[in-house]
Amino acid sequence: MVESYRDLIAWQKAMEPVESIYKLTARLPDDERFGLIAQLRRAAVSIPSTLAEGHARTSTREFARFLSIARGSLAEVETEVLIAERLGFVGNEETRTTLGQCDEQGRLLRGLKKALDQKIASRDPHRALAPHPSSLLPAQ
Repeated sequence: MVESYRDLIAWQKAMEPVESIYKLTARLPDDERFGLIAQLRRAAVSIPSTLAEGHARTSTREFARFLSIARGSLAEVETEVLIAERLGFVGNEETRTTLGQCDEQGRLLRGLKKALDQKIASRDPHRALAPHPSSLLPAQ
């Protein structure tokens, strides 16, 4: 039984990339303090924070919406880590480790969102959530 956002595996796992990002950004050049460092840290912290806020909301539909926001922050972290690698600030191994954590986080967020969407649909099948526009694109 999930009584607190701290009971969510997705939240627990979201804390891991935050630690990795803080360690990674501690080694970035000082002139990136107000650029990539701040942006990466903000996006990483946003993921567990958004999960906590969404869980605290009064409806399953709101929580599902906050999960989508967390997924957006996760994509932002991934992009910024890749930028840091391209600029030579971090190595390939560190990038792979961090992106591996992000991949796991993404799977957890997608699974939780799917479960919430099913719960919403089962309560009111006529108001089921519309599919995400990306799910309507042809498979590549």
